[in-house]
Order: sequence, then structure tokens, then C-alpha cells
Amino acid sequence: MTELSPLPPQLSTPAALHGATAFTTIRTRRGRALLWSEHLARLAGTAKLLGLPDPGLPQPPALGPLPWGLLRLTLSEGGLYHSHAPLTPGPRPEAGVTVRLTDWQVHPQLAAHKTGNYLPYRLAGAEAVAAGAFEGWLRLGDTLADGSRTAPLLELGGEWVVPAGGLPSVTRAHFLQQARLRDQPFTERPVRLAELPSISRAWVCGSGVGVVPLRELWLEGQRLKLEAVWPDGADEVTCWPGG
Repeated sequence: MTELSPLPPQLSTPAALHGATAFTTIRTRRGRALLWSEHLARLAGTAKLLGLPDPGLPQPPALGPLPWGLLRLTLSEGGLYHSHAPLTPGPRPEAGVTVRLTDWQVHPQLAAHKTGNYLPYRLAGAEAVAAGAFEGWLRLGDTLADGSRTAPLLELGGEWVVPAGGLPSVTRAHFLQQARLRDQPFTERPVRLAELPSISRAWVCGSGVGVVPLRELWLEGQRLKLEAVWPDGADEVTCWPGG
């Protein structure tokens, strides 16, 4: 049985009790914060929604020269804080990764923001890991919304599609900007769950992994095999860290 204790003062805050924070996670390369201004712009939008202080556009903090790192910025009513840790995801999954469609849903009003109200994403990720998958996808009603720690990019009917309803991923936006320069168009629209068996290729995008192809998508009662194609011309933002 867990002992009943008085609530510590540091936990008696809106940030701790209700998740009233905004955050972003930034890839670093030898002490340089990549896509710094893009991450701060997204953080500012969430701050405005939650009534938190405007983070502005400060200079990046002085960072140790890690080969690859993750810099987390956390904004609360008390200020803007940072932490920096090594990014070491292991060997590059050459054959691609597996993703599981989970039963978890995003919050319909907060899904476009990275907030302390993060429990659905943690639970979706835990469900995926317990099943042996690399990532878990979350729903919004009968549509695909987001990943637990990455953002999805799909190929449907030969067209690249960004599922509407989730976080506007900084890494995915950077990748799509590169693709546009190579005359690769895309659309953003709601993607119904019923469309997922028609996916031909897919990728997950995020600061921690770059842009990674799927080899298999686990749907209810079906394991969909996909053509896993790593992106050409990967840079420091889109490559697998260390690979």
C-alpha cells in the first residue's frame, strides 16, 4: 500500500497538477540547436493558447558539444527552462520500423500543441512498445491524428499526405520543404482510418529520429507490409542520429 503524505509545495502548481506547460524538443549537433527559431515560433503559439508568458526568441543556451543531443525547452507560468541530454537511439533500422495503430485519442483542442497534457501520447507509446512496435499512432475520432513521439507522413494513391489533426511537426515541415524543392508535392487533409490499408509507403518524423520509413503498419487484425524507403539527401535534421 502506498503511504499517504502531504502534497509537497513544488507539486502544488498548475504545471504539476494540471499540465499547464508548453514544451518543445530540439535536436542538437555538436552543441548547435537545429531549427531553433522554428521551435520557438511553435512554442509561442502554444504559450498564447495556454495564457503562458511569451518565450520570445532568446539565444540558444550554451551547450556541451555532444555529437547528437536533445534540448528540451519547458515553458510554465514561472519561466522558460532547458535541459540537454545525449541522443543515442542506437543503430539505424535499415529495414524500416513497425508502427501500431493504438486505441488512444488526442485531445481535440490541444492536439496541435505540445503541452504538459501529454498522458495519451505516453500511453500510446507504452502500448506500442509492449506490443513490440517502434511507435504508436493516435486517433481523432475515425481519423489518424499523430504519433506518440513522431509525426506521420503517408503515401496514398501515389500522393504524399500529411494527416490533419495533430501537432505541426517542425522536423516534418523541414523535410517537406526539402521535398518541395525536388518537385515533390503534398497535401494536408484528414485521413480516415479506413484509408490506412491503402497506404503504399509511410514515414515517421521527429527530432529524436529524423525521418524514418515504415516497413510494417499494425492495424486491428491486419499487419500491412510497406515499401521502406529512406529519404535521399538527408541532412542533420532528417538523418538518423549517428547513422
